Amino acid sequence: MRTNHLSLAIICLLISISVQSAPRLTVLITVDGMRQETLDQLRPYWQQGGLRTLSEEAYQTTIRFPHIVYGGSECVATLMTGTTPAEHSVAADTYFHRRDRRAHAILEDSNEHGIGVQCSLSPLNLPASTIGDELRVRYGKRAHIYALGLEANTSILMAGHAADGCCWLDQETAKWVSTSYYGNELPKALNTWNEGTRRDELLARTWNPRIDIDLYSAPTEQEQKKGFNYTTEQLLHTPVANTMVIESALALQKQEHLGEDNIPDLLCLHLTTCSPAATTDQLRSAEQEDMYLWLNQDLGYLIDQLARIVDTKHLRVVVVGLPRLGQDIAALQVARMPVQYFNVDRAAALTATYLMALYGTERWVDGGYGQSIYLNRSLIEQKHLSLPQLQQQVAAFLMDFEGVAAAFPFTEALGSVALANTVNKKGFGDVVFTLQPHWLLKANDNHLLDHVVEASPTVPVMIWSGAYQAFPTGITDATQIKALLLE
Repeated sequence: MRTNHLSLAIICLLISISVQSAPRLTVLITVDGMRQETLDQLRPYWQQGGLRTLSEEAYQTTIRFPHIVYGGSECVATLMTGTTPAEHSVAADTYFHRRDRRAHAILEDSNEHGIGVQCSLSPLNLPASTIGDELRVRYGKRAHIYALGLEANTSILMAGHAADGCCWLDQETAKWVSTSYYGNELPKALNTWNEGTRRDELLARTWNPRIDIDLYSAPTEQEQKKGFNYTTEQLLHTPVANTMVIESALALQKQEHLGEDNIPDLLCLHLTTCSPAATTDQLRSAEQEDMYLWLNQDLGYLIDQLARIVDTKHLRVVVVGLPRLGQDIAALQVARMPVQYFNVDRAAALTATYLMALYGTERWVDGGYGQSIYLNRSLIEQKHLSLPQLQQQVAAFLMDFEGVAAAFPFTEALGSVALANTVNKKGFGDVVFTLQPHWLLKANDNHLLDHVVEASPTVPVMIWSGAYQAFPTGITDATQIKALLLE
């Protein structure tokens, strides 16, 4: 009996040590458009601030997203779940639904309603568990999990299934909004923000260059003549939006006492470096550079304030870039590598005509979307035709299209090295195709669809902790971050 009591005491002690040694508050920050080469280029300009602190004190590396990236939700889902789109099912912001032959939001959920905004969204279409979900499993309701961001999809995917609260800024009102999935009320601190005067003070700001335009490293010719000037009409692509997220996060921490007990808490924030006129994640203008200068200031303020409240030895700040706009199309054209466009609607229409010539005048194709052609499966079954045979015929037909690099039936695409981590039945159709370099997808209305940023882009990661923490070397994959933060 004494042996059993001793064993139980040792187990309890080990659990207690494990809980107390873990960071009490992890702040996970994703930043749209943040690139390692830009951080390296601008580092000499940061005499102080958050990016300066992180560059000097944080563990730094670059990670690769091991799948095709469309500049949307798929990267956030990969980061938070530790899996690829083939498993977490989020291939892009939207997906094609055969029922009405239209594109739908990937997180659409008709059972939920918006809080302060018109929307029907939830994380239920995400089958994999997130970092926050795993914390909830380990610590139950004692762990506090919140996400604040600049748009719905990223905020919800960062919050996961089990968060206490998830909110994002509404472009029209500059107020915090949410979905009923996380409850019928906003956190009290964000309600107070919505009703307070600080929001109006920030909205009254006009965004101008912080320093003389000639001191920036990459001003455009237009900026050299007139600088740049923005109001809050484009709120979500200005430094004001980042400031709103940071200040609201600090108010939420204070209200909910995040990081002030021995149970790990998670606060996820979504920021941006994508300025209103930006067409690439690469540094190509003074306004983009100015976004980084403001971000440096905001991150410095966040770290300083949290370090005073939580104590640095119990605080961990993780900053990760997210690819959004991709390469500079204009720069490719200057280099005589002209970007060309593949019209997926036209490809679907020609495929339909081709199948009509083979099998008769019927609607054989439901539509084309992204990198897929969707066949009319009901009609194929009704006519007692072989779906695999039609898939092979369509794949061979697509190979004759200019710009197509390869085409596969869906099941064969699963075995393609280029598509293995990307393809899933939620986001792709019956025949999947890839495009040659510098080809972009568009629809009949000239709207770019699912702009492919890069096949496997890399982004910077910085992990700062006031307490000593040994990090494994060789972190190269975005799917590794989840396990690292849960250690």
